[in-house]
Amino acid sequence: MSRNLIAILRGIKPSEATSIAGALVEAGITQIEVPLNSPDPFASIEQMASAFGDVATIGAGTVLTPEDVKNVHDVGGQLIVSPNVDEDVIRATKSLGMLSFPGVLTPTECFAALKYGADGLKVFPSFQMGVDGLGAIRAVLPRGTDVFMVGGVDASNFGMWMDASADGFGIGSALYKPGFTAADVTPRAREMVAAYDAARSI
Repeated sequence: MSRNLIAILRGIKPSEATSIAGALVEAGITQIEVPLNSPDPFASIEQMASAFGDVATIGAGTVLTPEDVKNVHDVGGQLIVSPNVDEDVIRATKSLGMLSFPGVLTPTECFAALKYGADGLKVFPSFQMGVDGLGAIRAVLPRGTDVFMVGGVDASNFGMWMDASADGFGIGSALYKPGFTAADVTPRAREMVAAYDAARSI
């Protein structure tokens, strides 16, 4: 079963990348983002992509330049998540056949991102837009636009956001914090998957 859950592993180290990714994939989370302000992020992405690239979509977050897009691509990454709407980053991502999810908060940013070729939108911080804001902005977005909520979302409120038309979620510290082991991540990942499946089935 495919789930629109992206694990955000900010601060992860290459020495733990494979084990943490394995715990996530085994629990049912198959989209993984390593923010580029993590220690040696390209090494972590390369290890994850080598081990799980056939069953999971591995990529980077906090991507700010086309050069970083190429670096992610060169180590096997398939997903680029940006904190902002940068035309050069989005176009570079799509030119390399990768998935682009830029960060947005306003209608202007949403439509600019889609114009530049984004595959979907990352609303951040979600709590600032709120469920009412999501409902309002959904009314003007093109039909079929994938909208992922990030920041202030967790297992306790998936249903609320889905009711407001969210397609998916990016989950950071509720899943992983620096120092967590695979044993720490496993129950958190399973809780997220169970909550997501329950919310989607309603």
